[in-house]
Amino acid sequence: MTEWYEIPYKGGPMVAVKGFPRPLYPPDAAPGRKPSIDGPDVEAYKRTVSRAGRWKWQAFDQAFSNAFSHGKSPNVIDTGIAGVQRQQKLDPTGWVGEKTFNTLRSIRCPAGPHEGEMAMDARSVELINAAWDMFKGKEPAPVPKQTSAQARLDKAIAELGYKENPANTNNNKYGQWYGANYQPWCAMFCTWSDQTGPAPSNSFVKGSKYAYVPYIVNDARLGKNGLSITSDPKPGDLVCYDWSWDEEFDHIGLFEKWTTKPSFQAIEGNTSNSNNSNGGEVMRRTRSTAVTRVVFVRVREP
Repeated sequence: MTEWYEIPYKGGPMVAVKGFPRPLYPPDAAPGRKPSIDGPDVEAYKRTVSRAGRWKWQAFDQAFSNAFSHGKSPNVIDTGIAGVQRQQKLDPTGWVGEKTFNTLRSIRCPAGPHEGEMAMDARSVELINAAWDMFKGKEPAPVPKQTSAQARLDKAIAELGYKENPANTNNNKYGQWYGANYQPWCAMFCTWSDQTGPAPSNSFVKGSKYAYVPYIVNDARLGKNGLSITSDPKPGDLVCYDWSWDEEFDHIGLFEKWTTKPSFQAIEGNTSNSNNSNGGEVMRRTRSTAVTRVVFVRVREP
């Protein structure tokens, strides 16, 4: 006796849906194919392939795994998308393109209590339509990776208003973290903002680089440790100040944006309106290259 999985599925009119949500590729897809993000269309296909006898009925997730794409064993119940493709004489890539999509819309359940029903049931149609609304026929563009500079700046901005305690002691969490508490902490604040954020650079090192502003300026001038001088600062670049124009740099912050050149905003630690370099607070300051010596330092992205 010929088994149902040895012959093509019985077919019917394609189940009506809003459209083909997007091509699907598993994590091991060939070069040039990006693995698909999770989505309701994946859940719909798992329901459909399960009703078609080639995936175990279960609580389905929305991840397009290698196992579901290619099958996880030779057992019919484990063969997934590729099993349906082989049965219908399609190229068994395990990927879901329009041809496979239309196949899943047109095959019938081969056996069991739902024999003869369309494999793509009403719940699967709801999921496909939801996926169409999300994807409109193509995989969404990847979210750009956050740069180290922007991550460093965002981390610093979140600290606005923090004050050392007690006042005028340099006791603060950035110095505690760095291992040099009770010392002027503007540079340690920048190091902390870089190293504890989601995209730390390779230029800062807890307990080693940097707690002293002149070292930063010197390394940048020599092009060392991924630091360089720039005349075109971007958000998250370092800005070093020499209040007395004596080449002894006194203070550092993170460049945020130009306001009206030569004025700009910076996020700075250990500053105040009464003491620029040792004021004990994280603040947004407005500075100007016209009234003090300023060096902008670019930190190489990791």
